[in-house]
Parts: sequence; C-alpha cells; structure tokens
Amino acid sequence: MKVKVMYFARYREVLGVDGERLEGDFKVLGDVRQALLGKGGHYEVLAEQNLMCARNEELCRLDETLEEGDEVAFFPPVTGG
Repeated sequence: MKVKVMYFARYREVLGVDGERLEGDFKVLGDVRQALLGKGGHYEVLAEQNLMCARNEELCRLDETLEEGDEVAFFPPVTGG
C-alpha cells in the first residue's frame, strides 16, 4: 500500500522535510508510524506519547484503518493561551 505522509510544526523541523511517500504493508495508521520509527535517527521524534495524527485531513487515532493513497499527517499537540 502507498500512502503520503505529512509532517507539521516541530516534526517537520526535526525531520527537515514536509512529507514523503511511503510504501508498505500498512493496515492502520500506527503501522506507518512504526515503519518510520524503524528508520531510526531523527524519526525517533515520532515516538512521543502525545503525538497527534490525521487521516485525509481528519483527526484520528493510531488504530485508524488505512486505504491505498491515504494522506497521513503527524503533528505534536498544540496548546493555546
């Protein structure tokens, strides 16, 4: 399955890219996260417990089922003031 992965805020800064295309045996969004963590290095930033995610611009959880061509986004939690 192919998905488009987007990074926002601090994750984009740490990884140095806005996004990338990934191919793998992904069933749920958490599988994409695990594949990225497997790359090591700066991708370890995605191991944060409070990581937020979206599928096709809709907030979701890591157990969200994926389909071919989905857009997945990762971003840190935001606070207001």
